[in-house]
Amino acid sequence: MQIERVEQFHLQMPLRHPFETSFGREEVVHKIILAVYADGLVGYGESPVDVRPFYSPETIETCWHVQRDYLIPMLLGAQVEHATDIPLLFERVRGHQMAKAGLEAAVWDLEARRAGVPISELLGGSRRRVECGVSIGIQDSLDDLLSRISAFVGEGYRRIKIKIKPGWDVEVVRAVRERFAALPLMVDANSAYTLEEVEILRALDAFDLMMIEQPLAHDDIIDHAALQRQLRTPICLDESIHTVGRAREAFELGSCGIINIKPARVGGITNARAIHDLCQARGMPVWCGGLLESGIGRAHNLAVASLPNFSLPGDISASDRYWAEDIVEPPFTLNPDGTMDVPTGPGIGVTVLRDRLETFCVRQAAYPA
Repeated sequence: MQIERVEQFHLQMPLRHPFETSFGREEVVHKIILAVYADGLVGYGESPVDVRPFYSPETIETCWHVQRDYLIPMLLGAQVEHATDIPLLFERVRGHQMAKAGLEAAVWDLEARRAGVPISELLGGSRRRVECGVSIGIQDSLDDLLSRISAFVGEGYRRIKIKIKPGWDVEVVRAVRERFAALPLMVDANSAYTLEEVEILRALDAFDLMMIEQPLAHDDIIDHAALQRQLRTPICLDESIHTVGRAREAFELGSCGIINIKPARVGGITNARAIHDLCQARGMPVWCGGLLESGIGRAHNLAVASLPNFSLPGDISASDRYWAEDIVEPPFTLNPDGTMDVPTGPGIGVTVLRDRLETFCVRQAAYPA
């Protein structure tokens, strides 16, 4: 297929509840939605970039610039046989994984729509339902946190993840574990600690956690290996794993026992599947994380999480977890058993509501071939 037109939409979507991590507090989420046209069809993708370079080096401005000035010109007029061709097409541009991922996701949607099948089928996914967990940010008080956990457990989520940072860690986790003794629980530090704080992290071993996510520096592999040797609890790497090569290095060094695969962080769905396959071959479980995506990104994440080695509940929560109004129809909902259905319609399997997309849009551009 020949790519005929690409559109960019910079959205600002207000959260239903503020979301706080060790990076700071968010009340409005920025993102770039991509629409790619060919053969009378349109496919949608999402680059869930922030305005600040805190989680990732990328920002809304760098993403918009790299897509507009480099990636979109490479894509326009290109003959694309399969979405798996896109990483090679973009290979000359170093880094900028989220910028690449949004465009590649739109081509996956487009290819699946042309074939009349869901993206999960193109990928080789085997799951019809995906186990869902929920991520809870740092709260104003411990009582607020316990109340939020109780509400999400009542909704049926199969795993709870809480954000931690120095001063909001051991005693908080202790209180959660005392209240919810059998709850599948994990913590996420978003790189808030160093090896000098190993005793704090070792204290978390007492609470029967599923994993400790990204405790050390965002680009580290070696110190995480040293830390993992001192912990019973598996380390899960997130920010450190942005390529297939980094995943292989982490495995060889023993830096973690689990990997969180976020398609946007690793440059797209093709790379996400490659990391999944590497981990599956080496017996390492993976799960699908979230970046406060709209329903477009959520649909793509569900397709990826249908692959067989996604054996742990992901951060793929219902639309109403974050949004009073999502930009897709139908919205994503949680089943009574704590799972979410993988869409079965063509492409992403949901309809993008252009009127809502326009409502949240603060900047847009169109690029014909």
